[in-house]
Amino acid sequence: MTDYSRTPDYTATGVHRVVSPLGGAPIEVRAETGTSVAPAAPAPRGGRRPGAGRVLLAVLGFTVLGLVSLFVIAYLVSGLGATSVIIAAILALVPLGIVFWGVRWIDRWEPEPRVALAFAFLWGAGASVFIALAVDAEIQSIVAAAGGPGAAAEFLGAAVQAPIVEEVAKGLGVFLLFLGVRRRFDGPVDGIVYAAVVAGGFAFTENILYFGVAFVEGGPLGETFFVRGLMSPFAHVMFTAAIGLALGFAARRGARFPVFAFVVGLMPAIALHAFWNGALFFVGDFYGYYLLVQVPMFVIAVAIVSLLRAQEGRVIGERLAEYAAVGWFHPQEVAMLASRSGRRTAERWARSVGLGPVMRDFIRDATLLAYARQRIIGGRDQIGAQLDEAELLHRVSAARHALAAPGVRAS
Repeated sequence: MTDYSRTPDYTATGVHRVVSPLGGAPIEVRAETGTSVAPAAPAPRGGRRPGAGRVLLAVLGFTVLGLVSLFVIAYLVSGLGATSVIIAAILALVPLGIVFWGVRWIDRWEPEPRVALAFAFLWGAGASVFIALAVDAEIQSIVAAAGGPGAAAEFLGAAVQAPIVEEVAKGLGVFLLFLGVRRRFDGPVDGIVYAAVVAGGFAFTENILYFGVAFVEGGPLGETFFVRGLMSPFAHVMFTAAIGLALGFAARRGARFPVFAFVVGLMPAIALHAFWNGALFFVGDFYGYYLLVQVPMFVIAVAIVSLLRAQEGRVIGERLAEYAAVGWFHPQEVAMLASRSGRRTAERWARSVGLGPVMRDFIRDATLLAYARQRIIGGRDQIGAQLDEAELLHRVSAARHALAAPGVRAS
């Protein structure tokens, strides 16, 4: 592990003298570049900025999502009343906070852009709910014309209609993000993160509806909150995560036909949702069902995510080791960057010398560099990835120079 109480020394000749944490003479690391990893030309400061067309689309997208979300809020207020919606929304913040904590845990290696996460949440809380409400209204009209709802219609609505409509609606948001932020949609963990935020947004609005109805009708609000808010806040996340997982693997392989990956992920998402809802019609003891079925499902999901996170660390280490082989990093820095404990140690040291933001930037940019390299190797977005690589190498070098300032310099 790198000892960041002793830091690299940078000279004007481009030879870095790294003081070994094990003692002894400084280690010389030359910033020489091999053809396999070096940028083709010096990169400008500031990085690549999105074009005017992308900015316009983003503004248009957020405007539409904002209007749709306002419509959903108006729908809830008209049916439940403003007071009930406010109380229900406050309660719904609890499971939403739990979901966001889970997303933060999953997304520790390479945090996704906040703008993309905001889009994901608004899509889940607004657009996907709007789609589900619109389809439900049409189906209710058909059911009413056929003689009214019955036990069979209730079962079909919960175990067939809801899983299909809701997972398609949520999944479309993940798919749009796949198309819109391909540079930051690098693998299955990214797909799960975006899917989790979309699903968390959907569950937030749905919980407002359930909690509000219980409050207005004098139902068991406490039990409803306990079951939906505390016992199963990740239910929708687990369903939609299957779509994100499939699209993430497609992104890693540079798939040219992501629609196929979307459909592949949609099938298990619908099946899990249908099983979750449908089983409740046949099991008398909900809490027994929860312990025997839902808890194991959650444990399996956590295990899968843990394995994927560990794989991300290995990818970062492998890609940065290629840069270390030609002098951009010291091997001890690679070990630090590919380890959560190493990163925490480095961040603590940086904060102690007033360079916390610089270290955070260094870690972030080195991680993005590893994924840019992964895109190059996988043949994805070659030109864009090479431009990113050049800019990130420039920024990483500048950060390493800044981090060397408070250290012990070799003569």
